[in-house]
Amino acid sequence: MSKKVLVLPGDGIGQEVTASAVEVLDFIIDEYSLDFKVTSMNVGGTAYDESGSPIPDNVLDAAKESDAILFGAVGGPEWDDLDWDDRPENALLRLRKELNLFANLRPAFLFNELSDASPLKKEIINDLDILIVRELTGGIYFGEPRGIFLDKEPNYAFNTMIYNEEEIRRIARIAFESAQKRNKKLCSVEKANVLEVSKFWRSIVTEMSEDYPDIELSHQLADNAAMQLVLNPNQFDVIVSSNLFGDILSDIAATLTGSIGMLPSASLDSSFKGMFEPCHGSAPDIAGRNLANPLAMISSLSMALKYSLNEEEAANKIDKAIRKFIESGNRTIDITTDKKYLKTSEVAKKIIEMIKDE
Repeated sequence: MSKKVLVLPGDGIGQEVTASAVEVLDFIIDEYSLDFKVTSMNVGGTAYDESGSPIPDNVLDAAKESDAILFGAVGGPEWDDLDWDDRPENALLRLRKELNLFANLRPAFLFNELSDASPLKKEIINDLDILIVRELTGGIYFGEPRGIFLDKEPNYAFNTMIYNEEEIRRIARIAFESAQKRNKKLCSVEKANVLEVSKFWRSIVTEMSEDYPDIELSHQLADNAAMQLVLNPNQFDVIVSSNLFGDILSDIAATLTGSIGMLPSASLDSSFKGMFEPCHGSAPDIAGRNLANPLAMISSLSMALKYSLNEEEAANKIDKAIRKFIESGNRTIDITTDKKYLKTSEVAKKIIEMIKDE
C-alpha cells in the first residue's frame, strides 16, 4: 500500500529548506523504488493569505490521512497583528492536538568539526548527543480552565497545569524505550519541590522504572537541569519532561550545538505516525536570500523515514551523508568560520552525491 507523505513548507525559510528535503526525498524514492505519494499544501501565514485560515480544513484532513508530514516553519512579522485563531502558529498547535502528536523527540548533537560554532568550550561540548523527549499535547499550554479577565479589579490572567496518569505514562514509555536504544540513562525533569503536578509526575515515572531495570533513572528540578545543560551537557543521555519544561530545555540544548539549523525533531502519535520539522523558525530576516541551512530539515526527513515510513536503511544513508558532508568541510553560512559557504539550493545536491557514494 502506498505511503502518504504530506509536505507543508509554511512560511519564510520553511519553503526553502523544505524544497531541499523534497529534492533528497525524490532521489530516495527513485533510488529505493518506494511507493510513496507526496503531496504539498500551504499552511501558516501563506495559507492565511490564500484562504483566510492558517490551516484550512482540507489541509487538516490531508494531515490526518498522512503517514508522515514534513513541516517547514510558520510565522513572520506580517501576521503578528492577527487574532490568535488566525496566527500562523495556531496551525502548528492544531496539528499537534488534532493528530494527537503527544511525543516530541528533539535530538541535540554536535559534529565535533563544528565545535567552534558552539558558545561552550570544546572540552565541555565535544561528543554532545542528547535526546529530549517532550510531552506535547498536555500541560499548561492546553490545560483548562484558562483566561484573561480585564473586567475585574485588579485585572488578572491564569493558566492551568494539569496532567493525568495516562498522559504521563505514555510519554514516559517513549522515553524509557528511547533510552534502551541509546546509553540506557534517563533523566526526568520537573519541579517536584513546588508543584503538585510535578510530584505526581515524579511518582508515576519512578513507579514505571521498575519495568525498565536496565535503565538508570534520575530526577532533576527544571531550573537545575537548565543549568546543567550548560555546565555539563554530556551527563545526559535521554531527558523526559512536560510540555513547558521540555520546551525550554530543548531550546537550550539546541543552542549548545552552535546552530539551530542543524537539529531535527519528530512529533509522534502512539502508532509512530508523525510530523517532522527542523527546530528553527521561519527566520524572516534571511528568507528568500538562499542562505538558510537545510540540514535540519533533511535530518527531519531521515527521522520520518526511520519512525513513520519504515525505511531505516534509507534514513541511515541520509545520516551518513550529512556526517560526510560536514567532515568534508562543506558549510552553510550559519556554521562557517570563514566566508566560504554553500547556498541553500546547493546543499541537497551535495547530500545526494554523498548518498550515491555510499
